[in-house]
Amino acid sequence: MDQYSLEDPQDRIRLRAAWEQVVRRIAPDLPPAWLARFIRPLKPRALDDGVASFESPGRFVADWVREKYGNTMAAMLSDELGETVKIEFVSETRDKKAAAKSETVTLAAPEAEPSPAFVLDERYTFDSFVKGQSNRLALAGARAVAEEPGSKYNPLFIYGVSGVGKTHLLHAIAREIRQNHPAMPIQYVSAQQFVESFVQSLQANRTEQFRKAIKGLAVWLLDDVQFIVGKAKTQEEVFHMFNYLQVHGKQIVITSDQPPRELYGLDERLKSRFEAGLLADIQPPDTETRCAIVLKKAEREGILLEPAVAMYLAEVVPGNIRTLEGALTKIVAHASLDGAIVDLDLAHQVIERDYRNGSQKPGIEQIVAAVSRYYGIPYDEIVGPSRKAPIAHARHMAVYLMRKITGDSWKQIGRRFGNRDHTSVMHSFQRANEMIAADQELRDSIQRLTREIYPDA
Repeated sequence: MDQYSLEDPQDRIRLRAAWEQVVRRIAPDLPPAWLARFIRPLKPRALDDGVASFESPGRFVADWVREKYGNTMAAMLSDELGETVKIEFVSETRDKKAAAKSETVTLAAPEAEPSPAFVLDERYTFDSFVKGQSNRLALAGARAVAEEPGSKYNPLFIYGVSGVGKTHLLHAIAREIRQNHPAMPIQYVSAQQFVESFVQSLQANRTEQFRKAIKGLAVWLLDDVQFIVGKAKTQEEVFHMFNYLQVHGKQIVITSDQPPRELYGLDERLKSRFEAGLLADIQPPDTETRCAIVLKKAEREGILLEPAVAMYLAEVVPGNIRTLEGALTKIVAHASLDGAIVDLDLAHQVIERDYRNGSQKPGIEQIVAAVSRYYGIPYDEIVGPSRKAPIAHARHMAVYLMRKITGDSWKQIGRRFGNRDHTSVMHSFQRANEMIAADQELRDSIQRLTREIYPDA
């Protein structure tokens, strides 16, 4: 990228900053050679009256980009700038005398979709979503919405911690609807993007255009709604848009990291409306589902992977699914560089070096020991058979943390708590969940325990 200058116009600085973000977003999906040959040589020059102009090193590059990625880039740039823009490619000839004959190609962001533009992620489909006990309801709800938008589960509210597949399901819904109803206007927007676009519409006195774009939708997909908490004007806008779309039978799907009742600071009217449809949670996947996710990614990318390697990654790589998939990518990259095969030995080497630096997924010993210290109850009693109230309470909290942090299956957790039946463990988790939701002091305690057990959880 070119260096910034104090003499650059403000719009050009905005354009270049936005272009840097577009390149970062598009880079993972392009072969390095294509990125170096066609994308990085493009130079943002000016942003004027909704037209972003780029200099390309020649007509061939401009034509290639226009054909392969033009609409995608226009949409992404509109997304980053917060306004719908067209892209103009100016291909400069090497002969200075011919500079006046430079050719121009203009690309517009898709007009059928309101700003910010929506670019489907090709990876996120229903077929690539791995079904497990932790996400069955959310997946079923998403499929039903995609088959009959506006008819079932309106709104559909999906919640769960980061990296469990909420955004994946939103893209899968949009893809299915586009295939079956290509003329149906759809918008996917993160709550953060919604806030920024709304603020910009206020500043530019364009709120009516902003509202008109949303009211014209048939399907509204709002991601990470927790980011509107504490923003009174934005919540008011979401409230009115929600009411309009629902009254007119338009499909609404919302995601969040918490259920509506636990979004403290969210308008009560919004909470009640969000709860009026289907509430579907996605829990962190258990080890078996994590293993299936790794195998699915390997199959999708044509990687020959033994089930034993996938299970090893599922068991020892800490963090969410993005981290897990990233670990597989890193192992495959090492295999490619070294001319090796992806086997258990290579996986062990990479994981020990890059993922076991103090952030390893904690086990029952670490979790129960922390609960034991916090409540002053011996370790053996927490995992033992006693039903005394203080011990049962500590056990509920330990089961809750075990499920939240490790994502292990109910059967696995029950085995670690004195071979308890999985229904008993599920009851402990549900009981803990209810108490935590109703008690701010207990929520604070859980947060302190989580930080002590696993700072990165």
